This record gives sequence, C-alpha cells and structure tokens, in this order.
Amino acid sequence: MPYGGTRGRRALAAGALMLAWLGLLWILAAADGGDPYCLPFDYDPPLVCDYGIEPRDTGGLLDIYPAAFLHFGFDHLAANSWPLVIFGFLAALRGIARFLAVSFVIITVSGLGVWLTASGGSITAGASGVVFGLFGYLLARGFVERNALDITVGLTVFLLYGSLLWGVLPTQNGVSWQGHLFGLLGGVASAFWLRRGDRAGTRPRRRSVWDRRGLTGPPPGHPG
Repeated sequence: MPYGGTRGRRALAAGALMLAWLGLLWILAAADGGDPYCLPFDYDPPLVCDYGIEPRDTGGLLDIYPAAFLHFGFDHLAANSWPLVIFGFLAALRGIARFLAVSFVIITVSGLGVWLTASGGSITAGASGVVFGLFGYLLARGFVERNALDITVGLTVFLLYGSLLWGVLPTQNGVSWQGHLFGLLGGVASAFWLRRGDRAGTRPRRRSVWDRRGLTGPPPGHPG
C-alpha cells in the first residue's frame, strides 16, 4: 500500500478512537446527571464521587484509572474535551497501540501523584491529567526521537497551547494542579520510556560498504 494510504488509515483510526473516547466521557457525564454533588453518607453516590481519587485511601487506589474518565458536570468535561481530542489525535497518529500505552502511563503517573499528594478529604476526577500528559508527550517526543516532523508538531502545540503550563501551579481553588503536574511528568516520561527502537535488538546493525556489496571475509588490509 502506498505511504499516503497508510497515513490516511492512521488518521482515520486516530480520529475514530478519539471520538469514541470523547463519546464515552459524555455518556458517563450524562449518567451522573450532568451536575453531580458528593454528599456524605450518600448510599447511591454519582459515579464521579464513588470512583474519584481519594488521597491515601488504600482501598480505592485503583480508582486512579476510572477517575480519568469521570467529571464533575458538563462544564468540567467541556473544558477538557477539545484539548483531549486534539492532543490525542496527534499522539495517536504514530500508532494506536503506542498511544494506548502512553495514555496508560500518563493515567498511572497522574493518578498516583494525586493519590499521594492531594489534600485529605478531597475527591479528584477528570481527564485534565491526560490532557496535560499528552501535551507533555507531544512536546518531548520529537526531541527524544530526533524526528523533525514531530519536533515541528511539538513546537506548534507549544505555541498554541503553551499557556496550559500555568495549570501545574496551585493558583486556582478547586482545580487539581497535582493531576496536571504529574500528568505532564507522565507524558514526558512516556516519551522516553516508549520511544521507538528503545528495546534491545531493535536497532539495526551498522554495515560497512564491504558488507553491503555482499562480499564475505574481512575487507582488504583488515585483519580477520
């Protein structure tokens, strides 16, 4: 198949994945009524209250994963929707499996960061950790892999969305700067951990001109 066709199929797959992801988030938000409240002693709490991250609660440690898909209302989700789709699409263009691995790392690092450092008694949820993680991943990926196109994408994303970096600072009440900060760190870390050709044996062996000619034995003037 020509390269252009492969590129088109990747774009379609990336777009379909992110639209499906976004659709799932809106379905979950609708299931919570669009404006959920977390009340003490509520025997039928909204999903975001039941599966949000409660710091240092060992029984709810695994909630770091569903919490990334839940939101405190439609306004909260709307703020995350477009950045998630744009960053996710750009990241997924390099392959769906790799994108899912990157997302898993981001959700894990961001969720653990919140679980360890957020204020006691709080409940944290939302896709903003993933948004910041994908932002960090896109910024770092091109430089880590020394790919000119990915460097261009990263610089463009930074120029358009660089103001997001203010979100890693504790400047706004009710906003999880911890999720943003650790999500960003998880994205940068995943660019290093999941870079192409990083596993042993995957980098091609350099060959000499003598080898490429299909000749055997040492080149003239070289010891055997």
